Formats: sequence, structure tokens, C-alpha cells
Amino acid sequence: MNDAVLTREERVVFELRDLYRRYGYRPYRMSKFEEYELYVRNKEFMVGDRVIAFNDTNGKMLALKPDVTLSIIKGGEDRPGEKQKVYYDENVYRVSKSTHRFKEIRQAGLECIGEVDLYDVYEAIVLAAESLGKIGGEYRLTVSHLGLLTEVIECVSKDPSFLEIASGCIAGKNAHDLKTACDESGVSAEGYDALCRLLSANFAPKDAPAFLSTLPDTPAAKEVGRLAALLSDSPCADKICFDFSLTGDVNYYNGFIFKGFLRGIASDVLSGGQYDGMMEKLGRTSRAVGFAIYLDLLEALDENDGGADLDVALLYDETCDPKDVAKAADAIRRAGKSCSALRAIPEKLRYKELKDMRKEGKKC
Repeated sequence: MNDAVLTREERVVFELRDLYRRYGYRPYRMSKFEEYELYVRNKEFMVGDRVIAFNDTNGKMLALKPDVTLSIIKGGEDRPGEKQKVYYDENVYRVSKSTHRFKEIRQAGLECIGEVDLYDVYEAIVLAAESLGKIGGEYRLTVSHLGLLTEVIECVSKDPSFLEIASGCIAGKNAHDLKTACDESGVSAEGYDALCRLLSANFAPKDAPAFLSTLPDTPAAKEVGRLAALLSDSPCADKICFDFSLTGDVNYYNGFIFKGFLRGIASDVLSGGQYDGMMEKLGRTSRAVGFAIYLDLLEALDENDGGADLDVALLYDETCDPKDVAKAADAIRRAGKSCSALRAIPEKLRYKELKDMRKEGKKC
């Protein structure tokens, strides 16, 4: 297949399919429509709470699918000792991060559901990093652990209201307000220092032992240490960092969460983690880990890297003989370049070279 005829999004999807298959994930397909009630009951688990809904011919309210994970969970079942490992690339219908309007968005990702263990979390994080690598360009995958944040905060203060305040300060990297909150809650200087270390943490997997030695020895800290040891030996270790200011909805996520970033795009293009809370809310007993890639955001990369729609824009007008236009266009294409013969350049067309036949008169 000639990569030149594929958009960046199409090329990435083909490469991601191959990557996930090599790790034993199977394709998952679903309908464009889902019962509207599913999303009404689970709005807190969706990227946005706006859904395109309509009445079916039988009167039942349906929705254009705004989320994939909810549908996968709903369609599965718990089987002791088994894992459901699936990947998808689906169109979802929701408000786009880039346009802030309803849009058909192509989303790719994977889910591992069942008796998920530390290896599965490690594998999901490695696949997330490799997925970003398939897109191309410079990338970074940031990993956090919600349990570690909670455990350290609870170690330094028993005040229930302090947990939410301190979590917000750490998420916002707001050391000033964190100090004020600590003073008001009677947190010791040592406790404040521990929270500041969480707030400013940004380290490679190989540096985890040194960092964790400065924190209380909690169950989550041990789990972070074990994952970091695995990631230190992974091929993408230099692209992964731990940052505990990365937080998420505790009703959705638990344990490890992660986000992926690409140079040239302001927001995260990949988001994932463990979501046992969501499974429980939907009546499932299995554990789960997965991630999604928002492929619509890749349009920004094409705009930023100067990607062209074609090699040569060939301009002509009524003074040009059609035979000469055809001859010139054919010569360009035989040389291996793409060419479009035009009377005017469309507003958003991107091209590498302009050949204007109008300047050469009737002979062209």
C-alpha cells in the first residue's frame, strides 16, 4: 500500500491494529447506536455529558455512540480466571476538544478486562507509549497513581476535608495554597515537605527507588516501585515519566492512570488507566485497564508540520488549450508527483509547488 494516499489518521490506525494484534488483543466491533439510558445513567464516566439522541421507530430512545468503553463493559461478562483483551477503532459522536462542536471523531484504543494484575497495567502503559510512537514525532507518557496520592495525604492529616483540598493543590501544582491548607490543618513541616515532593515529582522509572524512599512506605508506594522496575527495562523507558500531579476522577479511576502528549498539540491525545470503579458501577466484578487515543487531534499535527495535500497545483484559464493542460498534468504525474489542475486555488488547499500556465498564454 502506498502511504502517500493515506492520511496520517488512516496510517496510524493500520499501524495500531498491527501493534495490538501482536500483543494478543482482538478487534471489537459495535453498533453506531446505543440505548440512550446507558449514557444518562453514567454521565460521570463520559468525556462530555452531551449526547446526540433520537427516537427509534419503536419509540425507544437511542443515541449516537459518544463513548466506546461503556459499550464494551455493557456487552461483556465476568468469567473467573479469564481476561478479555480487545482493541477498537470506532467513530464516536461528541463535542470535539479541538472545535468544541459536535463531531464524528475516530477513536482508537484497547481494554483489558478480567483478573487484571500488575503485568496487565505494565503492558497497557507500554502499548500506550508505543502507540504514541506510531503517530510520529516527539512524545511523552505521564504516569501517576491515585492511591499513592491519597495514602500520603492521609498519612500527614486525618482531617477528611484536607484530602480534597490537598489533592486540588497538588493537581494544580499550587505550593502556596498547599502551604496555607497545611498550616490551617495543623500538618507538620515534614508532612508538608512530603506533599511538596508529590507536587513537584517528575522522574524516570529508573529513579523511582530514590524518590519513593522519601515518602511514607504505603501499599501504593510499593506498587509504584514494582511497576517502575518493570518500566525501567522497557524499550520506551526514556519516554515515560512519573508525575503525581496527574489526577483523575476517583469515581472512574483507581490505581494507575496515565496520559500521552505529542509535541505540537496542547492537550493530551491519549488517556487511560485502571477503572475498577466504573466496572463496579455497571454491575461488573472484574477489574479493568485501558486507554483511548483521540485521533481527531492529529489534524493539528498536519497543520503544524506543513503537510501538503498535493505536490503541484496547476493553474490554467480559458486561454490555455485543454490538450496542453492535460499534457502538463500528465508529465507531472509521470514524474511521481501528485497534481491537480485548477482554475482557482481553494482556500485551505496546501501544496508544495504552484505551476501557473496562465502566464504562458495560448501556447501554454
